[in-house]
Amino acid sequence: MSKQLANISVLGAGSWGTALAMLFSRNGHPVTLWGRNIDKIKKMQLEGKNQEFLPDRQFPENLQCESSLEAAISFSDILVIAVPSHSFRTLLQTIKGFKPDIKKLAWATKGFEIETQKLLHQVAIEEFNDSIELAIISGPTFALEVADGLPTAVTIASNQQRFAKELAQVSHNDSFRPYMSDDIVGLEVGGAVKNVLAIAAGIADGLGFGSNTRTALITRGIAEMTRFAVALGGKPTTLMGLSGIGDLMLTCTDNQSRNRRLGLAIGSGKNIQQAMEEIKQVVEGYEAAKAVHLLSHTLKVKMPIVEQVYSVLYQNKQPKDAVKSLLNRDFNYEH
Repeated sequence: MSKQLANISVLGAGSWGTALAMLFSRNGHPVTLWGRNIDKIKKMQLEGKNQEFLPDRQFPENLQCESSLEAAISFSDILVIAVPSHSFRTLLQTIKGFKPDIKKLAWATKGFEIETQKLLHQVAIEEFNDSIELAIISGPTFALEVADGLPTAVTIASNQQRFAKELAQVSHNDSFRPYMSDDIVGLEVGGAVKNVLAIAAGIADGLGFGSNTRTALITRGIAEMTRFAVALGGKPTTLMGLSGIGDLMLTCTDNQSRNRRLGLAIGSGKNIQQAMEEIKQVVEGYEAAKAVHLLSHTLKVKMPIVEQVYSVLYQNKQPKDAVKSLLNRDFNYEH
């Protein structure tokens, strides 16, 4: 049975947005990739690739680049946002100015709104209304591997099963396997908190600690992430899946992860500014650490690893002292 083609606009021309645009277009769908930098978009359209973020990966012919947000929105049957979390609300407000009656909205952004500590689906409902169909695409994904067509699995969570199925249909192919869920909160928490925990794993490896330490951080990180998700209304089983433990393992163990690389740099003695300049891209875990720290205190959820990452990033605590604080906590039963 042939797939029904959809016009898809991906908003955000970073590595992940570009990889998603390439995925959709390889599946035969007409795709518009929007970015705000006019010169960069012109260069991408001319060269047929995003040399800055995905070097030498050629675009399919049905992928077009666009710097006009209004044109990108007008083109789309399906709108997928892939901008950093700190730009999410501003972009929604601009979209609303062009199309206030939008019915469906999907995103592949991982993080919180820092100022309010709100999850992104809460921001979307505030900017539009609670009848809008929402969906999030999340899971253990590195953009370069998706762009290269390497086997990948993700989860798509939506408040409407038909929307989740629609996104699954346009993304599925022989190398990309989407699963469906109705737990938007669980996916959002997993995608955001794992970035903070990946910084912790990077710090530990930067300090020269071994596999025992990294595995302990991952395992106890799952416990923290799950407690936090449940407190916000998510399902614990979601955190045992691709968007929870799967994404956490990926970002904690592979140096393609910007969050892990930030931790590695800090653990090896560099300061935050030096580490950020070295990475040269948005590191979502840096701001997520602050949001999770504040919100976990409000919810009275214990997150000792996140607390120590926050102390290192925002309170100038030495990484070795943060490790000591974790190891010297009171004895407790594992749960």
